[in-house]
Parts: sequence; C-alpha cells; structure tokens
Amino acid sequence: MYQKLSEVTTMEFKKITHADMPLIWEFLQKENGRTTDFSYGGLFMWIDSFKYEFAIENDTLFIKGVVENDKSKPAFSLPIGPHPLSESLDLLKDYCKNHNIPLELSAVPEYALEDISGCNITSIEELKDWGDYLYEIESLASLQGKKMSKKRNHVHHFLANYTDWHFDALTPENANDAMAFMDLSDREGDMAESAIEERKLTRQLLKEIINGDTHLEGGILYVNGNVAAFTIGDIKHDTLFVHVEKATRHITGSYEMINNLFAKLMAEKYPFLKYINREDDAGDPGLRKAKESYHPCNILRKYNVII
Repeated sequence: MYQKLSEVTTMEFKKITHADMPLIWEFLQKENGRTTDFSYGGLFMWIDSFKYEFAIENDTLFIKGVVENDKSKPAFSLPIGPHPLSESLDLLKDYCKNHNIPLELSAVPEYALEDISGCNITSIEELKDWGDYLYEIESLASLQGKKMSKKRNHVHHFLANYTDWHFDALTPENANDAMAFMDLSDREGDMAESAIEERKLTRQLLKEIINGDTHLEGGILYVNGNVAAFTIGDIKHDTLFVHVEKATRHITGSYEMINNLFAKLMAEKYPFLKYINREDDAGDPGLRKAKESYHPCNILRKYNVII
C-alpha cells in the first residue's frame, strides 16, 4: 500500500542532473502520451533553459520548472505516479501555498484535460505555438505517395549529385565529428537568442553521447569524407522523438537525406515504432512550413492550466 499524498507534509525539489535521468526515466515511461515533454531527451536537453527540478514522493514524479511560453513564471509538469491526480495536485497546492506561488501546470497534454477538469481550474490556455508535430514513421521512411514527391525529388537530387557518401548510427566515436560540425552550424545558423541556445544544448547532448549515454539514438551523414548532417533522438513506447537535426545548406538534399535515413534506421532497428515526434515550431514561420511539408498525421496540443 502507498501513503496518501495528503499525508505527506514536505516536498523538496532539486535540479535534475544526468545522474538522475535513469530514475526519472523509470517514471517517464509510465506516462502514455506522445508529447516530447515526457521523453528522455525532451526533458534532459532543456533542463537549464526551463530550470527543471524534480521531487519524488510516494512513487510519484513531480517536475518543477517554468511556464513554457513565459519563463518568468514557475510551473509544474503533469505528475506521474500511481495516485489519483487530485491527490497529487493537492500536494502541489500545499507546496505552492507554503512557497507563496500560484499552482500552474505547463505543457499539459490534451488527453489529461479530462482528468484535471474536476480540480478547481481557474483557466486553460492552449500553447498554440508549442504543439508537437507527429508523423507516421512509415511515411518518413518510405517517402511514398504524391504528397511526398517533393521530398523524394530532393533525395534523388542528392543521390544523383553526391556519390561519395555514407550514413552511420551516431556513436561515442563519431559523435566527435558531429561536435566539430557544430562550428559550421554556428556560422550558417540563425543568430537569434533561441537558436544560439539550441545549438548550445545540442552540444550538451553530443557530450553525453560521447560519454556513453545509452538512451540517446542518432545518425550521421558524410559526404566526401565530411559531415553533412546529423540527428539525435530517443524512443519511448511506439514513438521516436527527434530533438536535433543539423545539416549544411551547401549540400542540397542533406536535410531530406538525414530525415529519411534516420527514419529508415530506426524503423528497421525497432519494428514496434509507429510514429515520429518532430517537436514544435515555437511559432517560427519557416520552421512551421518545414514541418508541415512532411504532412503530420496529428498535432499534439498542449495547455497551460492554472488551478
């Protein structure tokens, strides 16, 4: 039997480190949605940006951070554990009262709104720029059908113009090549603050792969002996989450190739995979157009909920 959360009087949060991820991963796997916020890399990559901390009480994982679209405000993720959600939220209410902060849940998956509906909600706000793009993995691996003709054309252009190329799984050994490629990514990339931060976080993921992280998956594409593209993701249940995709714009088709080859690699390695989550577009028009061009099968909507 477990102790009722209402009987727990204190809860202490601490910053998440890589050493904590195996324990946290045990809980993340108990969440059955497909949003990136509850994936291994989706959480770990953004620890510093969203100030993630965690606490575990009575077999329940609580994550504290900031509101996804307003980092000036504290927020919590949907608790993950065996208790009724109402009990978990009661504990968070006590915590927020003791620390004089409002109780706001951020990036709540759409499926969870029904469970929260009876918990004295003050407001619900859809995070319209933060919905995750979900694709059928077979669609991205095969690129078949009329709607994928432009993507196939880019792949065919690449194959016709570059004969000296090869694609490998990302490993601790070749991840150093991807790290060196990030210097080119810095020169070619957007200089907006968010883009600079994303490249910094990409380097952190690469460091963990170099150090032997076994949860992160990836692929790396070479052309004429040089890195042309690489990607990083991870797997939870039937979904592959793609957190990083870098390619040089000087090689036409490099983005389409890394996307297609990684989908093929993961589909072959893990036959149980059905979907690929390529995350949100953060309101960027160019990124939105790129993600829409692959024809998602669904947009996984998220919400801020004040209780």
